[in-house]
Amino acid sequence: MKLTLKVWRQKNSKTPGEFKTYAADHVSPDMSFLEMLDVVNQDLIVKGDEPIAFDHDCREGICGMCSLMINGVAHGPKKAITTCQLHMRSFSDGDTITIEPWRAMPFPIMKDLVVDRSSFDRIIQAGGYISASTGSAPDGNAIPVAKQDADKAMDAAACIGCGACVAACPNGSAMLFTAAKVAHLGFLPQGQAERHQRVVNMVATQDAEGFGNCTNIGECSSVCPKEISLDTIARLNRDLVVAALKGVEANV
Repeated sequence: MKLTLKVWRQKNSKTPGEFKTYAADHVSPDMSFLEMLDVVNQDLIVKGDEPIAFDHDCREGICGMCSLMINGVAHGPKKAITTCQLHMRSFSDGDTITIEPWRAMPFPIMKDLVVDRSSFDRIIQAGGYISASTGSAPDGNAIPVAKQDADKAMDAAACIGCGACVAACPNGSAMLFTAAKVAHLGFLPQGQAERHQRVVNMVATQDAEGFGNCTNIGECSSVCPKEISLDTIARLNRDLVVAALKGVEANV
C-alpha cells in the first residue's frame, strides 16, 4: 500500500503548528497504525529529519496513550478500539490520511501529536479513591456485592482515560471520563461513604480544568474504545442532585 499522510507538526505548546505531508510507501495491511508511523519515522530519521512525536506505551489497547485523531475521528474509523489496535487494512491503497492530536483546551499540545492529559490525573486526585482501609484481597472479597452492581462497576472501571471522549465532544466535555471514575467506585459498598463528596469534588475539579459542559450529544460514548455507556453520566447527574439536596460542597 502507498498512502499520503497529512500530519500535524508542532514544536511545543507555545509554537504555532501546521500540517505537513509525508509519503508512506510499502505499508503492509497487517501493520498497526502505530507500526506504520514507526516506518515513516525510520525514513525521516534516515533523511536527517525530525521524527513525528506520538504517544504510545503498551500497544495492547490498555494504556490509553495512543491518542490520535485520524481523518477527524478519535482513534480512527473502527469502533471500540484504540489507535494501536487499528490496522492498515482499514484503509485503501492511495488513501490520504489526516492525523492530528486531541483538540481541547485542557489537553495542551506538548509536541506534534502528543498532548498533556495531566488534567485527568487531577480529576482522579480530587476523589477517585476511597479513604477507608479495605485490608488485603481476601478481606475485600468478604464483602458481598450484588452481581449486577459488580458488573456495572467493572464496565465503568474499563475506562482507560485516553481522552477520546473529550476530543470527540463538540463542547470538549470530560463528563464520560469523570462519570466512569465516579461510577466504578459508587457501585461498590466500599465507595458509599464518600459517594456524594466524591462526585462534587471531581466535577468541581473537572470544571476548574476548563472542560466544557455535557449536552448529551453522545459523541463521547460513540468513540470510546471501551464503550462506556452514557448511563454513567445520568448516574453522575443523579448523584450530583442528591449531593446538592444534602448540602455537600466541594472541598478541593
